[in-house]
Amino acid sequence: MNDLARFPQIVLRIIKEQEAVIGPLAWDEARKVQGIVVVDQKRGEINLQNGDTKEIIDKLVNQYERLFGRASREVCREAVQDLIAEMPPEEIPSSLK
Repeated sequence: MNDLARFPQIVLRIIKEQEAVIGPLAWDEARKVQGIVVVDQKRGEINLQNGDTKEIIDKLVNQYERLFGRASREVCREAVQDLIAEMPPEEIPSSLK
């Protein structure tokens, strides 16, 4: 999987993992992040708008952390560990390092 295709997967995985912890509120919080468009919550479809995808991911992680504390950042990291394992370090969003 190329890195451009990987970023939407990372965002979706983070949202779904947060949803498992906090419920549908995870989707509401994702909608507040500039650059994320929730297309279909039930089917788990999102689009990333033009912009720095690493920055969008950092904003999403920070949104959850702001509300739910440091543990939510760890949930995000664990959720995408396998997706970022093969990425070059400079491509990994700072919030997931």
